[in-house]
Amino acid sequence: MPSQLWPYITPGIPDELFENLPGIPLSQREVRLLLIAQLRLKSDSVLWDIGAGTGTIPVEVGLLCPSGKIIAIERDEEVANLIKRNCDRFEVKNVEVIEGSAPECLHDLKVTPHRVCIEGGRPIQEILQAAWHYLPPSGRVVATAANLESLYAISQSFSLLRARNIEVVQSAVNRLETRGFSQTFTAVDPIFILSGEKLD
Repeated sequence: MPSQLWPYITPGIPDELFENLPGIPLSQREVRLLLIAQLRLKSDSVLWDIGAGTGTIPVEVGLLCPSGKIIAIERDEEVANLIKRNCDRFEVKNVEVIEGSAPECLHDLKVTPHRVCIEGGRPIQEILQAAWHYLPPSGRVVATAANLESLYAISQSFSLLRARNIEVVQSAVNRLETRGFSQTFTAVDPIFILSGEKLD
């Protein structure tokens, strides 16, 4: 359901509309669109967003899935409050922010997910394997990797968990920017987006 700040049903909210904090990751718009596409959401999907950062994914998915439920998990209190503020900015009511560290906090969650988004976390393999346990058959995990080590760890986890329909996409986005009197294209940091489904 659209908000006054973003009165469209199309995802892709400009980055500058979100409140942010220095050093806190923000999924940039084009990468966010790729990630949301891989989630394959339904209007009533339950999404766990682990390592929700600035809260861009919870906000976008909250608007896209008005009958759904989004659990945004963030270990830092200040960052968890940032997610709440961004949800308030966009009038998103179906996001619950959980302050805690994954994977330890996952067993306390009241609703089980249809989809899991993992946007960070140092013990990425432990987080993925723990979240996988809660997924129903045909549940789906989407995870991002900004470096080779994370890419390998996620790939290895999908193999061990016997995930099916695995897809790997690398983003390559350039944005037009004005510098002085000229316009030039500036690259957005590339990121890998990995997705897989639970067989049984």
